[in-house]
Amino acid sequence: MTKAKSAFTAKWVEAVAATDRRQEVPDPSLKGFYLIIQPLPGGAKSWAVRYKGHAKYTIGSVAAWKLADARKEAGRIMRAYDESRDPRAEKKEASSDDNLVENVLDEFLKRHVKAKNKGRTAYDVENTINREIRPKWKGKMITAIRRRDVVNLLDDMVDRGVPTMAVRTYALLKKFFNWNVERGILEVSPMAGLKPPATVEARDRVLSDNELRWAWLAADEIGWPFGPLFKMLAVTAQRKEEVAGASRAEFDLRAKEPVWVIPPARAKNGREHLVPVTPLAISLIESLPVINDSHLLFTTNGETTVGGFSKAKERLDAAMLKIARSEARERGDDPDEIKIAPWVLHDFRRTAASGMAAQGVQPHVIEAVLNHKSGTIKGVAAVYNRYDYDQEKKRALIGWERHVRSIIAAKPGSNVVPFQIRGTESNEIN
Repeated sequence: MTKAKSAFTAKWVEAVAATDRRQEVPDPSLKGFYLIIQPLPGGAKSWAVRYKGHAKYTIGSVAAWKLADARKEAGRIMRAYDESRDPRAEKKEASSDDNLVENVLDEFLKRHVKAKNKGRTAYDVENTINREIRPKWKGKMITAIRRRDVVNLLDDMVDRGVPTMAVRTYALLKKFFNWNVERGILEVSPMAGLKPPATVEARDRVLSDNELRWAWLAADEIGWPFGPLFKMLAVTAQRKEEVAGASRAEFDLRAKEPVWVIPPARAKNGREHLVPVTPLAISLIESLPVINDSHLLFTTNGETTVGGFSKAKERLDAAMLKIARSEARERGDDPDEIKIAPWVLHDFRRTAASGMAAQGVQPHVIEAVLNHKSGTIKGVAAVYNRYDYDQEKKRALIGWERHVRSIIAAKPGSNVVPFQIRGTESNEIN
């Protein structure tokens, strides 16, 4: 019979050999904690607890439970016995459908997110959960989520080029698991001591005129639904979620002055936002197909807004590079020398804002176009100033559209007059 002379180590557990007899090896450092080794030919290894005369409690296989985690679980089981609780009943409860990750996420949304946050914040959190977390962990028990699961989820996001979203998801998961601990669903959070997956620096990327033209042509190549959606981002300067979730009922295109009204529930700052709709935007909207009589502008099933932005952005990038290199080849340049610096969809918004500033649009009008809480008009004046600058916004967007049209119409290699970006009028766009 195998005996351990000192506290279990991962290396020792891996090396200890199975025999023709079943073995129960106690851990000298934790009384009641055992390594169970099944007889050959199987030789499977698992963790178990024998404590104060209670029946053996099996924690799980060595393959599924690391030594440190199994030792913590053993301590939890022993505390349950000391407190006259039944860890078997608790284990059965933990394995109920109520503790499936997707069901716990639903409770978290209902009792925490939507109960404590305004409509737009709750909307964004639910989108992140449905896009980044639920698909990865659906069908798993909340008690089975380990630190490695969290690390893998966040690393995957960083690897596909969305470090900012990875950091936001990290913060969301910390709240989610802490909420689970507070409600007694978990004993400890798998994120304890885990650092953010990336360092996010303030962005100042603005697309050049050529890059914006390549993006427009690339949008034509990738087609419905993301091609028109990306064009709407470029023309309207509104946020990705606001464009992607747009409803036909929000638009009045037949009015003397066509307008798009983004309701408070869908606006990031929770404030209704009036966006003048320019002719190019109208033509984009009127070209969109109606799916199953749906009110949504961008939907493929008539019920939900489109998803899969990361893959669509990858397709856009690939099409842009293809177009840029084709133009280089036609000029007689080396196409392999053509590179496009990394950028994100939010840079459409920053590009439009910088472009309007270059045309002489005042900062407070740009803020009004972007639906920012004004940083230009401050103090008491900001409280009493309820003027929304509708006409100024319209002129700013018309001017921006005029430049976009000039870029689209320009021939490759032509001297499109570039914007002179004014550093003093550049604002952080969000």
